[in-house]
Amino acid sequence: MNILTPRPNPIVAALYTLRDLDVDVAVLHGPSGCGFRAARLLEEDGMKVVTTSMSEEDLIFGASDKLIEVLHEVDELFSPKTIGVVGSCVSMIIGENVKKAIIDSGLKDKAFFVEIHGCMGANTRGAIETLKAAMEFGLIDENEFKRQEKMLLLATEVESNNGMAKSKYTRPSRGTELKIVADHIVNLLKENKKIAVILNAKKETAYLFADIPLAINLASKKLGGSVINVGNLSTDVGLLRIKRYAEDIKNNFQSNCISIDYLSGGMDEYPIAGKNAIEYLKDKDFDLLVAVGIPQALPIINKESIAVTNGPREVHPLEDRGYKYVTVEIASHSTVMGTREIVLSELGEAIRNAAGIQ
Repeated sequence: MNILTPRPNPIVAALYTLRDLDVDVAVLHGPSGCGFRAARLLEEDGMKVVTTSMSEEDLIFGASDKLIEVLHEVDELFSPKTIGVVGSCVSMIIGENVKKAIIDSGLKDKAFFVEIHGCMGANTRGAIETLKAAMEFGLIDENEFKRQEKMLLLATEVESNNGMAKSKYTRPSRGTELKIVADHIVNLLKENKKIAVILNAKKETAYLFADIPLAINLASKKLGGSVINVGNLSTDVGLLRIKRYAEDIKNNFQSNCISIDYLSGGMDEYPIAGKNAIEYLKDKDFDLLVAVGIPQALPIINKESIAVTNGPREVHPLEDRGYKYVTVEIASHSTVMGTREIVLSELGEAIRNAAGIQ
């Protein structure tokens, strides 16, 4: 089936994966505007992103010399330990020999090439190719690469089966009004009901989505009711940066006297962590399920439930799966870059307001 809905880009996924690997500088070998928004956000998160600014002339004559020049400039300006060179549609179409350019630059001991372009299919392909290049360069071992590849292929299945890629076209929506969702949660707590909250978030977006279970727990402490906390916050698996995210969030919870009842997996294991979470809850007694982050990765459960996503095009597929309310945290990426602590979410703020928490 030909999907008409715009999808995330493999090139952008490659850039984000370089950030996850703690690469110092990413060099995008393509036009200056390629991946602009992602590059701006990633700079805020500590990774330098530069471009070779390929021109119309470069489409004819190639830009290997330009890439070598940029690599030398990057080395002089930033003194990086690692440089990831990312391909683009332009450099791949003209058949640029990027690996040779890296060798000719004299920087092959600190620079490696991610052979990727925008027409390679799902965005997860960009992440997989980056991890493969990182393995060959020696940044990760084969076991970690295979684990990550498995998770990324499962993530692709989740979107194809339950997310915005399951239909030819999925129209965007902001879902249910935040106040309605917040009032429903707060009213159940006032009635001394029990709420199960599943944090099933992807990497840095968890800094935002974790605010929702935080707000629900704070409201419960003030109003009554009880909360079962489940989260993919294990620090036993994943890249060092991703483990830091999980540790930060757990520390934030602990400082608010909130405990996690069950760790469903790591922060890059959301395709399977959702299943683990539901398996843990299947024999538990609760009145409402609140699933935040990537709720489309959770199996369907026969309980009243609320889904919180960051994708407007995920709303209707989630509604089709039976969620009573679906709402969107629209600014998830822009608000979390560079942070080391939980940041205020729109729904979290609405819950605090409804509960009278200052």
